[in-house]
Amino acid sequence: MSRKILMDKPLVEIDGDEMARVMWAWVKEKLLYPYIELKTEYYDLHVKRRDETDDKITINAAEAVKRWGVGVKCATITPNAERVKEYNLKKEWRSPNATIREILDGTLFRAPIILRNIIPAVRFWKKPIVVARHAYGDIYSGVGIRFEEPGEAEVIYRSVSGKEIRVKLPALQGPGVLQAYHNLDKSIESFARASFGYALMYKLDLWFATKDTISKVYDARFKEIFNRIYEEEFKEKFQQAGLKYEYYLIDDAYSRAVRSEGGFVWATKNYDGDVISDLVASAFSGSLALMTSELYSPQGYYLAEAAHGTVQRHYYRYLRGEKTSTNPTAIIFAWTRALKERGRRDGLKDLMSFAETLEEAVKITIEDDKIMTQDVARVAEPPVNAVVSTEEFIDAVKKNLDKLLEKKKLLN
Repeated sequence: MSRKILMDKPLVEIDGDEMARVMWAWVKEKLLYPYIELKTEYYDLHVKRRDETDDKITINAAEAVKRWGVGVKCATITPNAERVKEYNLKKEWRSPNATIREILDGTLFRAPIILRNIIPAVRFWKKPIVVARHAYGDIYSGVGIRFEEPGEAEVIYRSVSGKEIRVKLPALQGPGVLQAYHNLDKSIESFARASFGYALMYKLDLWFATKDTISKVYDARFKEIFNRIYEEEFKEKFQQAGLKYEYYLIDDAYSRAVRSEGGFVWATKNYDGDVISDLVASAFSGSLALMTSELYSPQGYYLAEAAHGTVQRHYYRYLRGEKTSTNPTAIIFAWTRALKERGRRDGLKDLMSFAETLEEAVKITIEDDKIMTQDVARVAEPPVNAVVSTEEFIDAVKKNLDKLLEKKKLLN
């Protein structure tokens, strides 16, 4: 290998926490730096760094993605009371994912990484189910209060022109909790267009599901906007492509999805998508580490993420000097998807080819060599040849990557 692949523009690198952060560094060191003159604008979203900057670093990272167009993000801690104590934080900071997604106003598409030796837990599933998760609003930007005695509550809306709307809640009979959240027509419209556009691009049917029979204002508004966007902008295109758009109640959609063979995009509100995407990933592969997560915004911003969390338990074992069998596949694919998008935008075919080759190397390692981490080994059929540590898995991927690059003469 006589050269490294060059980049014209940087992508925004957003680092994270705990074991995900450790794997992030290993992937760069062994699978990226030897082959690419990697250009990134780096933002450290370690929970202590967010605390030191009063979370301004998170906003800066999102603005950088808007500036450069393409970003890649590691998993981060969303601190609860226990984490505040553990890391001696000032407060329970917001989810950095929620902050970034709100600023970018995108739609999150999560799809399982299909491997031929991993049989889905749902025996009917033959094709991927892509979860399109609205990345704005709902409980992620909501506000809540606890109250200690009976009382009353109402929601008050005041428009900029002075109009006021009041909605009184049922009487609060004792101690409890209250929560309020919102959404915006503009964001729902962007979500609908992104979902229809993605389904059209990948030739997949689109499902959309809410509970408008109960949520007669909030969920019903989502349904109305999806129907309008479909009728006005996508119906003819879908018919020409032989595709269907179906609306279901959310409980009906669950039962239909389990009986289906897959092969569709499932558009969901923010919280529903948070839950459904994890369910789909686990049912397809038994591991959240075998899922891609990509955010597309209507303004053209793109962010690839590792779909899993920070892997806290493995991190504690790592700190004790123990080897862990943590799966880095989602982190590898976050990098490959971001590199592919950077290459596509900048016209860098070699960068795109490298990213595709790295994904191929991961699949060969698991499918052909049957070398995998413990989470995947539990569900592999036939049984695996070797269950390896994280670093050993990355080394095995590197060997296959070197062979493929030599065969393709990509770095000659």
